[in-house]
Amino acid sequence: MKILVINGPNLNFLGIREKSIYGNQDYDYLCNMIKEKAAADGDEVECFQSNHEGAIIDRLQEAYFDGTDGIVINPGAYTHYSYAIHDALKSLEDIIKVEVHISDIQSREEFRKISVTAPACNKQIYGHGLIGYTEAMDYIRENRKS
Repeated sequence: MKILVINGPNLNFLGIREKSIYGNQDYDYLCNMIKEKAAADGDEVECFQSNHEGAIIDRLQEAYFDGTDGIVINPGAYTHYSYAIHDALKSLEDIIKVEVHISDIQSREEFRKISVTAPACNKQIYGHGLIGYTEAMDYIRENRKS
């Protein structure tokens, strides 16, 4: 199975920004954790990160053509206002999509409680820390279309 993990703005600053919220582990740690999980499950995985909305949309559109079976996406701040990312996700009807947030977005600022991208996904996981990514991978594996 082929899984694409997309991280939006500022996720490359894991371990640097707001450690009390996002933890001490850096982005490389996250990617290595994801790759180890994929290897253990016999899956192929790609980690992609961009601070640019258009690059995220471009990569989502590429997933339509490259055999991606599932997408784990943490759109970062784009979660709260990017209808363009919503539309790109929505167009990928045959791909399982899980939105992930490291922190508990429901217990933070009001604007973080709103996700315009989650309705285009099959599931949303938040507040589980970095493990939320591997939980999303498990969800994709358990719900993949044969």
